Amino acid sequence: MKKIAIIVAGGAGTRMESILPKQFLLLKNKPILWHSIKAFASAFDDIEMIIVLPEEYIEEGVNIAKEFTDAHNIDFVKGGNTRFDSVKNGLGLIKEEAIIFVHDAVRCLVSAEMIQRCYEQALHQGNAVPAIVATDTIRMIDGDKSISIDRNKIRIIQTPQTFQSTILLPAFEQEYRETFTDEASVAESFGKKIFLIDGEVENIKITRPIDLMIAEKVLEKRIYKS
Repeated sequence: MKKIAIIVAGGAGTRMESILPKQFLLLKNKPILWHSIKAFASAFDDIEMIIVLPEEYIEEGVNIAKEFTDAHNIDFVKGGNTRFDSVKNGLGLIKEEAIIFVHDAVRCLVSAEMIQRCYEQALHQGNAVPAIVATDTIRMIDGDKSISIDRNKIRIIQTPQTFQSTILLPAFEQEYRETFTDEASVAESFGKKIFLIDGEVENIKITRPIDLMIAEKVLEKRIYKS
């Protein structure tokens, strides 16, 4: 089935303490966005991509993606005011049945193997949402109290959240709600059962300066292993 990755890079990344949006910060001399594009290009020879960017950075995104465009069809669309709007803008370019990956551009350490696993599960079960086990103690705030939560029942959600287009496209026709924090919450609100798949500990979201340092070490380890 057709494969399309929507790489969401619409944010400003204020927590990175940088004027430049975090998706353009360098990691091993390449922009973070480049690493995410490369992961999907490595996963499938026939995958297409839609990259969602702030309008004023689309030209820069086009330049970053140039080395991949001979082998892959890559389109660009401007982001919206919320993640929901940004993803919906990307979905607006999809006109045929496909398996759709929605991925945070700043999760640039995702492996090709995980992308492939997400595809296979979505193909057979309708969706695949990567998740890892919580290892920290978890407490929930309830008014002026905090309540201990059984961490064995908690999963930390990652991307790429992967869906058959026949599920995701109509789900995004709903009116936006503040509870729509990811694609799984949108599909679940539409009445669809969500199927988790094992995520990867290294598939971190680069949000703060320390995350960039961790990502550097992960890539150094991978280069050493290869």
